[in-house]
Amino acid sequence: MTTKPTLSTLAAVLLAAFSGSAAAAGFQLWEQNASGLGVAYAGSAAVADNASTIFYNPAGMTQLPGLQLSVGMSGVGSSYRFQNQGSSGALLGNDGNGGDAGGWHAVPNFYVSRRLSDDFAVGLGVSSPFGSSTDYENANWVGRVQALKTEIRTVNYNPALAYRVNDKVSLGIGLNYQTVDAEMSSYSPLGLYRLKGDDHAWGWNVGALFTLSPAMRLGVSYRSAMDYHLSGTRSVGATGAPATADIKLPDTFVLSVWQQLSERWEAMGDLSWTRWSTLDKLQVTGSFGTDVEPFNYRNSWRLAWGAAYKANDQIKLKFGLAYDRTPVQDAWRSARVPDNDRLWLSLGGQWDSGSYGKFDLGYTYLYVKDPGIAQSKLGTTLRGDYDASAHILGAQYSVAY
Repeated sequence: MTTKPTLSTLAAVLLAAFSGSAAAAGFQLWEQNASGLGVAYAGSAAVADNASTIFYNPAGMTQLPGLQLSVGMSGVGSSYRFQNQGSSGALLGNDGNGGDAGGWHAVPNFYVSRRLSDDFAVGLGVSSPFGSSTDYENANWVGRVQALKTEIRTVNYNPALAYRVNDKVSLGIGLNYQTVDAEMSSYSPLGLYRLKGDDHAWGWNVGALFTLSPAMRLGVSYRSAMDYHLSGTRSVGATGAPATADIKLPDTFVLSVWQQLSERWEAMGDLSWTRWSTLDKLQVTGSFGTDVEPFNYRNSWRLAWGAAYKANDQIKLKFGLAYDRTPVQDAWRSARVPDNDRLWLSLGGQWDSGSYGKFDLGYTYLYVKDPGIAQSKLGTTLRGDYDASAHILGAQYSVAY
């Protein structure tokens, strides 16, 4: 077995861990609740209307009375259909363009918070901040050398504490324990490449919430980078061997605003920035030696605006827009990463049943700018375009005791 294919295989699966078919550009999962889905997650660090604020801004727990519970699920349905335009090489598959490499996947969440006093609150959140899944329908598709199947799962456990400094300022801090599991496969002349690896990492998140007036809040939050040392096995045909790799998941900063415009209308906005440039290269180590694979990611940002209309005491209608810039540069796009800039078009609604809690439903259509690709591997170049899009459906139940 040669060293080069092995390194490429491990690099691809680790790249896919942060660049798969998730909903947000760069394959960040913003879907940490469904209550914000209808406004495209505008105002995420300032709204603080249920316990999911633990993820977006832990300082928001000071806005929540008593014991709060919020649980939800988002379904992300992505679509990636390749269109061949002059691919070449001896190892090209000869049985079509791979069908739809996307599919539907669930993103669950759970949060609980408790107000201990007028000034202190604690909470716990369980969510999935990153994830991807691409699976080409035909093992002999034209890009089989570049990718067959990739599946990445992360789970984040986030205990948090909030402190109300005064009527205007609240602060929050959280600890994050995050696990990652990765599996991928691709074709090679030596047999099927397959890699499975996992690891865990520790990080932190902080936030501040400023109540500028009874009708306006400003929120800022920061989630730290996560350093992983993945370990697992890779196999080529019937032969397997251990491999490890160090990689750094990027940090994110969010600035949000929420404003009550009238008795019935409220508006919110969001600007986020993610330091994807931390993924410039990957060092892979095993019995085969050490090599470096480039990522060449760039930092990315996301801009969102949303509004909600209170139709009556029970019903609130929501809508929002967002623009999400991908960190993937055109020259480095891969079949595992058919990602590009995207536009969020969101609608939602909330039913307040009183003592029985609040029910949120949301829907987003993601328009993705068609990604072009010219990826070479093992002397074979995959060249063409993807027709890409996604749908997100979400439901959330929140209740206070």
